[in-house]
This record gives sequence, structure tokens and C-alpha cells, in this order.
Amino acid sequence: MNTAPLKIVATAAMGIEAIVADEVKKLGYTDVTVENGKVSIYGTERDVARLNLWLRAADRIKIEVASFPATSFEELFERTKAIPWADFLPVNAEFPVSGKSVKSGLYSVPDCQAIVKKAIVESLRKTYRIDWFKEDGPLFKIEVALLKDVATLSIDTSGSGLHKRGYRYFHGKAPLKETMAAAMIYLTRWTPDRPFVDPFCGSGTLPIEAAMIGQNIAPGFNRDFVSENWPWIDKKVWDEVRTEAEDLANYDQPLDISGFDIDHRMVELSIANAKEIGLSELITFKQMQVKDFRTTKEYGVLVGNPPYGERLGTDEEVRRLYQDMGKTLLQYDTWSFYFLVSHPNFEKLFGRKASKKRKLYNGNIRTDYYQFFGPLPRKKGDI
Repeated sequence: MNTAPLKIVATAAMGIEAIVADEVKKLGYTDVTVENGKVSIYGTERDVARLNLWLRAADRIKIEVASFPATSFEELFERTKAIPWADFLPVNAEFPVSGKSVKSGLYSVPDCQAIVKKAIVESLRKTYRIDWFKEDGPLFKIEVALLKDVATLSIDTSGSGLHKRGYRYFHGKAPLKETMAAAMIYLTRWTPDRPFVDPFCGSGTLPIEAAMIGQNIAPGFNRDFVSENWPWIDKKVWDEVRTEAEDLANYDQPLDISGFDIDHRMVELSIANAKEIGLSELITFKQMQVKDFRTTKEYGVLVGNPPYGERLGTDEEVRRLYQDMGKTLLQYDTWSFYFLVSHPNFEKLFGRKASKKRKLYNGNIRTDYYQFFGPLPRKKGDI
């Protein structure tokens, strides 16, 4: 393995790159680069493991092997072949190549994939001095991405996307990704000493992610990563990173987290998912409509992904729901409210202009994250 620092890239959905960058900085990294759809640092194999285990809002972690201009297939082949691929790929590596091309002269993705594959084989032949590679060993998923005639070659270290935490085996028909849920919670600035409520909990993603954040539980502690099988990342590295995560978890942190849903099947599903990850005793799930919400608590944070036209329900049902939400919730003047919605008239229907609005993408649906800020809790000693 090459001892030079690795360029490690955390990919992110459009609009949440800054959130991922903040996560990376909170892990102690200072030299952080933010670009469209990705956040990058230079680091070691240990950093690959830490980022996979700890990042909540990122999609996956990749190693960027090289980036260079490529305006012809010959140039793509020769520049790829010149990379010392044996530094990354053992002789028995399985290395499929995927690809994408945007605004580039080399627009045929299948051709680019085939050329990169052939070039990697040629590079490996020189090192390993064999003509045939069985590819029956550990998996190294390689991507060639062309953007404006620049080719970037990377290797995925995560395997399944980072949103797959290992607790949600079943979900509703319009699930919110765990990574997006975590980003939504980060944007609320919620702290574990405040009540947290999701009145549209579905399969329980927002409450479960809040509980994990509240107790500082690493989101990747309950799953495996493809790079755990790579021979040049010592098993001891993964063991140490997981031990560190276990030591940093605060399982004694009390939490006040609730999830409600009008569908009793979703409530049962949420309970099952929370139980799967060992958090069922920390979260209260209940069948209830949002218009029936009542509380005597103060300074709570209510976060929801309510139904919207493209996702669920008719427009008339959605409009009536938003009006009910406003009538019910706005009486709680110490609470803060956050909703991921695509309806253009949400603020008018809800009955208040948002303190802040942020564009986010829920899958392929363009949405707005409406943020209604309440007052901060009074500190002890305040009059």
C-alpha cells in the first residue's frame, strides 16, 4: 500500500454538503474542502474507518485515486494505466467499474467503463506478472466520473450507502433516508435536554436518529463496510475505531423523544425498528393525528416530513392537514417547528412565515425545509 496520504471523499446530497463538512470538523479534521456534492480531506486508513462509522449525513465514503483531463479514449486509457493500481488492489481483487458522464466529450459511459477496466488490468499485469485475474477476492467498486472532460477515478469504501444503518428492515411507502433525517435534525440545533417530537414518524427514522445523536451513538456501529475486507486496512484499525465509538457513546443520557403517526401499522413498524437498534425504551411511539397533539412541556423541537402532493394524499387533504397543523401547533409559543415540504403555499396554509427556508432534495423531489424558530430555553439563574 502506498504510504502517501489518501484523498478521502464523503459524498453528500445536494444542499447538505455544509452539514457534512461540519460533521467532519467536529471529528477533529481541520483541512476540509467542500465542493458540490462532496467533502474531502487527506488522511489514513484509520480516517477511512472513522468517517464511515461516524458521518450521519454523508451518502458514502470514497478514496479518490486520481483526477485528470480526458478528452479522448486513448488519453483516458493511458492516464488510468499509469496509476499504480496494485497499491490498492490485491491480486485476487474483484473490481467492477461503474461510470457517469456529464458535459464531457466522452459521453458513452459503457465505453469509458470498459476502457478503465482494461487499463487497470494492464497496470496490474505489470506488477503481478500474470495475464488472468480471477477476481474472487475482496470487492473494490471503482467509479469513473467524467465532468467537463475531467475524469475522476475513485474506490467506494462503504459498500451499502451510509443511510443503511442496520435498523430499518421495513419501511413505509415514502421513506425518509436516514442521512436526510440526520441532516434535518442537525439544522434544528436540538440538544438532548429538550423534548423532541415527530408527528409523522412513519417507520421511526427521525426519532431513532435523534436518539442516536442524543446519546452520541455512532450511526455505523451496527453495520459492516466493504473496506473491512481489504487486506491493506488492518483489522486492528476497525477494532480500535469501534472501541472508540463505544467509549464515546453516552448511554446514560436521558432523552424525551416521541413519534406519532395516524397509521397504527407505522407505529408498530417504528417500535420494531427502535427495538432492532436497542432504543425502544428511549422513544415513545403512539398512534395519533397531529391535530390531537397536546403538551405542557416547553422549549420543545418538533420535526416532521408531513405528506405532500407528490408523495402522499390528494392536494385537498394535504392543504387541510397543513391548516390543522398551524391551528394546533402555533399555540405553543416556546416550541420550534421544522418541516420538509414541497407545497409552494405551505407558509400561508400553516399560518406563519418561516424564520428560515432551505432548499433540500428528498430523493428526486425538490423540497423546502421550513424552519420556525422558537426562543431558546432559559438558563439556570435567568430571571
